[in-house]
Amino acid sequence: MPDPSPPVLPSGLPSSFSHAESPPALRARLAGLLPNERPAVVAGFLLFFCLFAGYFMLRPVRETMGITGGVQHLQWLFTATFVVMLVAVPIYGAFAARVRRARLVPWLYAAFMVQLAAFAAAFYVAADSVVLARVFYVWVSVYNLFVVSVAWSFLADVCQPGQARRLFGPIAAGASVGGLVGPVLGGLLVRAIGFSGLLLLSAMLLGASLACVAWLLGWRTRHGAAAQGEPDNPARPLGGSSWAGFVSVLRSPYLLGISAFVILLATASTFLYFEQARLVAEQFPDRVRQAEIFSTIDAVVQALTILIQLGVTGRLAQRFGLRMLLAAIPLAIALGFVALAVMPIFSVLVIVMIVRRVGEYALIRPGREMLFTVVDAETKYKAKNVIDTAVYRAGDAVSGWAKAGIDALGAGAGPAALVGAALALVWAGFGIGLGKAYGKRLPDDTPDA
Repeated sequence: MPDPSPPVLPSGLPSSFSHAESPPALRARLAGLLPNERPAVVAGFLLFFCLFAGYFMLRPVRETMGITGGVQHLQWLFTATFVVMLVAVPIYGAFAARVRRARLVPWLYAAFMVQLAAFAAAFYVAADSVVLARVFYVWVSVYNLFVVSVAWSFLADVCQPGQARRLFGPIAAGASVGGLVGPVLGGLLVRAIGFSGLLLLSAMLLGASLACVAWLLGWRTRHGAAAQGEPDNPARPLGGSSWAGFVSVLRSPYLLGISAFVILLATASTFLYFEQARLVAEQFPDRVRQAEIFSTIDAVVQALTILIQLGVTGRLAQRFGLRMLLAAIPLAIALGFVALAVMPIFSVLVIVMIVRRVGEYALIRPGREMLFTVVDAETKYKAKNVIDTAVYRAGDAVSGWAKAGIDALGAGAGPAALVGAALALVWAGFGIGLGKAYGKRLPDDTPDA
């Protein structure tokens, strides 16, 4: 499908540039957006703002609940999350096979809103329960991957591949703004309204995101993936079996490559996460103070991410291709792990954590989602969900036990950091390979990856 971007002059300005353009139109063109794409960016931005503002109110609560259950038991919580995910994915697959795509996101989000309200009531009654803390930790670890995965599946279904490379960067900035507002509000409100109040506020934001979903479905028909006709009608269910996502992943080298990339991403994240939990538990014993520390880290991460997503991600994708988005951060994390092996202290860990999370949100996540714009609808909603949830949590579980095993040897943080550095280099190699595979799947008249 032709990429409708206007030709570019050597100066970097579109050939259709005119001094008579209004400042908003000029800014949009300089960002590489077409006029009919601006409203879609706004709607997508607001969709992810609502999702991530709500989730990042829950994230500090989840981290606090993980410490409440005992840092030494985190690998068990990771394993429990993986087991629950294995049960949840085929249930979702059966649901997606029978429900019209246009209703899939609204119904799924409505179910999660009810569950959030139930947990709010439970925390109001038994806020100090260790069992409740562990159950909530596992539930949030399932919830966050599902709502985000389905939202990105929806966006990959809404946009053409060429549109995705222009739109996904600024749309992802909505996640970062929400991820900034969420922890700030959470840190300010947690003492006043408690955990129950934060959960109810998160449920309200999840409901607000559905207005953006409805608008984007209309835009899809007018200007997006369906603008020139398509075989996959969102008014029809996807069909297939509840296990179709697993089967698709196992049969496709392309999807297996994405799965390996995700597992290595999860491994790097888990190694750093365990160290963060251990050091925060040692230095900040108060539960509310722990939530405030996690909120502060989240706010710093999201503020830095916004700057990159709004001004850098889209340009990097168009100028250097997808390989750069997928490989740059793994290489940086490899260096970070080496630094952590030399100086295993909290300040170094925080820097590496921030680099990893900023890079994941600003570069890796948009790039990873672009990989799914060149597959069919069933793969976008089913196989992608398997990779984003079950495969990701499998990586969490395996790397969690690996990290616990390395720590049990009593050699300190150095050996785990060196293992993490080696795996990050392999991770970068998969990123380069996936960028090449994506380029081969693009239509002949679309610029290469």
